[in-house]
Amino acid sequence: QVRLVESGGGLVQTGGSLRLSCAASGRAFSGWEMGWFRQAPGKEREFVVGINWRGEPTHYRDSVKGRFTVSGDNVKNMVYLQMNSLKPEDTAVYYCAARSEGNPEYYYWGQGTQVTVSS
Repeated sequence: QVRLVESGGGLVQTGGSLRLSCAASGRAFSGWEMGWFRQAPGKEREFVVGINWRGEPTHYRDSVKGRFTVSGDNVKNMVYLQMNSLKPEDTAVYYCAARSEGNPEYYYWGQGTQVTVSS
């Protein structure tokens, strides 16, 4: 049973930083891709960034380029999202997700962690 657990969300002022973590368990993730998504109130869930099992970011959402950095630790089965220069529009529930590399759909999801950026 694959399990993804996010942590690290919270309340921060505009311009602040947060580091989200995603702990993955339940199988070996070699050959898998992890992704960070977010969903703001009243909006659809949107892709933020992905990272493959080699630790290479796939691509970043334009609005977070230069501010967010994804990284991973294959030994610990952890994925991180360092978020700097946060803006109120970054406020959302952030989700970690997983898919086998090459699969078009992410099909394992965490429960999400709330990030709130005050102006």
